[in-house]
Amino acid sequence: MDLGLHVADFTWGGGPERLAATLTTLARTAEDAGVARLTVMDHLWQIHMVGPPEHEMLEAYTTLGFLAARTERVRLHALVTGVVYREPGMLAKMVMTLDVLSGGRAALGIGAAWNEEESRGLGLPFPPIAERFERLEETLQICLQMWSGEDAPYDGRHYELGRTLNSPGPLTRPHPPIMIGGSGERKTLRLVAKYADACNIFSGPEAAHKLEVLRGHCEREGRDYDAIEKTTILGIRSDSEPGELLDQLRAMHGLGFTVAYVSIRGTEPLPALEMLGTRVLPEIAGW
Repeated sequence: MDLGLHVADFTWGGGPERLAATLTTLARTAEDAGVARLTVMDHLWQIHMVGPPEHEMLEAYTTLGFLAARTERVRLHALVTGVVYREPGMLAKMVMTLDVLSGGRAALGIGAAWNEEESRGLGLPFPPIAERFERLEETLQICLQMWSGEDAPYDGRHYELGRTLNSPGPLTRPHPPIMIGGSGERKTLRLVAKYADACNIFSGPEAAHKLEVLRGHCEREGRDYDAIEKTTILGIRSDSEPGELLDQLRAMHGLGFTVAYVSIRGTEPLPALEMLGTRVLPEIAGW
């Protein structure tokens, strides 16, 4: 089982002047400890599950580029990109750029977006949910077409691209891995079965059921269920005990999850990160 570090909270001691230095320390410490992936949220305001909207939040893809320059091995992606925040041709180009400049360490995490308050506040498009899912499917098609080297036009219901030229292509072959976040049974998990290399489903009582729904979609799409990486996200505190986290990881691994993204809450994330490196990662290495 692999661990990822999901950075969802930038409200650390020292204020904005220390953000770059603290983030660098956090990323390098995580990589040295054996964390395999490093992710950030695609939000422009802090989300209510973590803190008030006024708390510090950095734009995702600028931050991922910063992290690419300060790490050497971890996979980098957003968990997850809001599909309506960027035009799909630009998004495909951004992920390709991250992949090339990181030496082949980028992935695309994407979802249908949900934060209407943030979107309306900053003037970002936020169409009804049915349209957001239509745009999500078209965006996946566009990214795959651009990363394949094909430069033909794309004519969809919501997006029209005259020439899907993308040079250079990504280093990761056949393309940067695609993760679709969310657990909606009719739309999200169907898109996972049809297009994605990985899913991200919240841990909890319904996780086993959601995986069975995904299995059914894979059967209908003619997709190998086992070929899709199952990932989840877990929140811990700065003072969390390793035994509690190991119990959670053991339960999720038993359901078939092979990657857990750990989000550390609190102003002092380094003690929890040290605990992950010394007490948790050695334990799960053989799972």
